[in-house]
Amino acid sequence: MSAKTIEEPARQIPLYGEYEVAVLGGGPAGIAAAVAAARAGRRTLLIERYGFLGGMGTAAGVTNFCGLHANVHGEMHRVVQGIASDLLARIDRLDGLNAPHLILGKIFAQAYDTAAYKIAADDLLAANKVDILFHALGAGVVMQDEKRINALMVETKAGRQAVRAGIFIDCSGDGDLAAWAGVPFEVGDNAGSMLYPSMMFRLNGIDPERAGDAWRTIPALMEKAEAKGTHRFPRKTAIVRPQRSAIEWRVNFTQLAREDGSAVNGLEPDDLTRGEIEGRRQAVQAFEFLRTVPGFEKSYIVDLPPQLGIRETRRVVGGYMLSGEDVLGCASFDDSIGVNGWPMEQHVAGDVTFTFPPIPESRGFNELPYRMLVPEGMDNLLMAGRCASMTHDGQSAARVSGACFAMGEAAGAAAALALSGNTIPRDIAVEKLQQSLKQQGAFIGRDQNVPEGL
Repeated sequence: MSAKTIEEPARQIPLYGEYEVAVLGGGPAGIAAAVAAARAGRRTLLIERYGFLGGMGTAAGVTNFCGLHANVHGEMHRVVQGIASDLLARIDRLDGLNAPHLILGKIFAQAYDTAAYKIAADDLLAANKVDILFHALGAGVVMQDEKRINALMVETKAGRQAVRAGIFIDCSGDGDLAAWAGVPFEVGDNAGSMLYPSMMFRLNGIDPERAGDAWRTIPALMEKAEAKGTHRFPRKTAIVRPQRSAIEWRVNFTQLAREDGSAVNGLEPDDLTRGEIEGRRQAVQAFEFLRTVPGFEKSYIVDLPPQLGIRETRRVVGGYMLSGEDVLGCASFDDSIGVNGWPMEQHVAGDVTFTFPPIPESRGFNELPYRMLVPEGMDNLLMAGRCASMTHDGQSAARVSGACFAMGEAAGAAAALALSGNTIPRDIAVEKLQQSLKQQGAFIGRDQNVPEGL
């Protein structure tokens, strides 16, 4: 990349609009944040770079909700409720939601159809009168002073525009807004390692009867193929599971690395470019292998998603950094605003490792403190999603959709409370926030019974 620069002439930026709450990023955290703020009566704008919502769940083809459930003393419980339940109900009405399925014999995940997710999310935001700006890429901020953001800059087909808001919520996944505002952050493990990205894809044309429980036999078939030298795989622990229609399966087989073996960096344009191309190449290689598996002989690739699946980039430093010890120790916090039931899921070189709290001895979930949503040194910014305040190990668990829904709903509700009290998010009464979340049907863990059923 050239080190040369070009000076951009000063210009007047059109003001797209003024809002009470502006949310950057339309993944699970952004959806929940925007809906929560709007339900509380705040004029809210959700800004999304693509023409649809869902974040990595649609744009990267994840097609699987992780972290909605927890293994509580050996029993499965749905622990992420509230706005997430409203969204899932809408997906289900579109016949786009699978029943929960067991992962590693220890935890539930839940597959969905990406088209149904997109439609359901549109419907949810419309029902709550959230304004949406699609095809708008965040591009920078203008500061009012060192602690307060005046406007967010976005690039659109109409050129650069500005959005003013009383409170901003960064749900970008990469912590873009926070970084532009000068908030301290960490990247990966601070030693050059991040969770490896993947290129997901979906197959159609599978024979369900012949395929059977192919996810159980595929690992052994992979080992045999490598031993014979017919195929080589970028990682172990491949995930191949059926969607709502048993003739369609999702595939998570790939791992994207730089030439030196480290993870592709989702903050580097050249890395992203190479990662997209290599990801598609690996998808084709995985497909060629899967065509040798019984039931997959006539399958074909029906979908390669719009982008590479990024798991980790920036993690903003907030009032508390959720740690791996908190996850494995099922930590509780006085300022809990939701829970995470997913284990540490570390995508390391050549493999994926899962580390669970003790099962069935533990309650199986950790609480999420409000402080992890409040970045250092800013008066009108909140964080939610995988860029919230967590350590590298803590983020490997709480980056998944379940925890992101919980964080987003809390951030949106907190923004509304701060505006109604004419204060800054850091100074709101957390007890009021907790009560507001409970009234909306969210499970925050603290002083609540574990929800019944799945």
